[in-house]
Amino acid sequence: MDNDHNRSKLGVTVKPEWLRVKAPQWQRVGSVKEILRDLALNTVCEEASCPNIGECFNAGTATFLIMGPACTRACPYCDIDFEKKPLPLDATEPLRLAEAVQRLKLNHVVITSVNRDDLPDGGANQFVRCIEEVRRISPLTTIEVLIPDLCGNWEALAVILQAKPEVLNHNTETIPRLYRRVRPQGNYQRSLELLQRTREIAPQVYTKSGIMVGLGETDAEVREVMQDLRKVDCDILTIGQYLQPSQKHLGVQDFVTPQQFDAWREYGESIGFLQVVSSPLTRSSYHAEQVRKLMEKYPR
Repeated sequence: MDNDHNRSKLGVTVKPEWLRVKAPQWQRVGSVKEILRDLALNTVCEEASCPNIGECFNAGTATFLIMGPACTRACPYCDIDFEKKPLPLDATEPLRLAEAVQRLKLNHVVITSVNRDDLPDGGANQFVRCIEEVRRISPLTTIEVLIPDLCGNWEALAVILQAKPEVLNHNTETIPRLYRRVRPQGNYQRSLELLQRTREIAPQVYTKSGIMVGLGETDAEVREVMQDLRKVDCDILTIGQYLQPSQKHLGVQDFVTPQQFDAWREYGESIGFLQVVSSPLTRSSYHAEQVRKLMEKYPR
């Protein structure tokens, strides 16, 4: 895999041409931001400094970040603020989120959250309330939830699944060898178990996961993660380039070429994923609206 990477002698790389993003059309971006500010909502697009914010906001889509903006975990790759004792949950948040979905006329919405390890249910009931409010106000909108690992609280997982989101997404993030460094409070097997239990509890729900590359993993290790995800019958996979948010975060080890991302997409499709979105700028919710087409093609 190293031969397919853009690596300098010092292991520090200059961002290649394929990672440059076009400047967004601020008129559309501004209108989305205005709605978010008016309703006092957070998005992972902004909090995590996503490179696709211009494209997604231009398209009128956003990934809502609930129970935040501070997280109870301090993963060294993530740009979301750490707070050991975050604020109590806001009972008005689900309604405000649903109103934003209606105002933005979203066909498909992604709802994610910070880790709330301070809550007994990890925030499961807040996810449920958000799903219920969106269903009430925008009944034709399909819902994807991108959830944390809930510290292995499988009763909390079942609570979320009882609300019947169309898609349940939980990111694996990286390869097992790098977990201690990249995701120290996470657990690779626990993440796989979450996806497996989702399939068992709610077989009609489409399951999804994502990994980031460029942290020193090998091609073989990425493929092993893909195989592990297929063993738990994961439907959809996203693979994207890790970008260092600031000097205090983990450094980029490699910039992976578009050709390597294409190879992973082809491999993923060959082992049975319904969809693999794999490119340098792919993020968990990038082009998530394509899930609607997937559901039409593979109905459950």
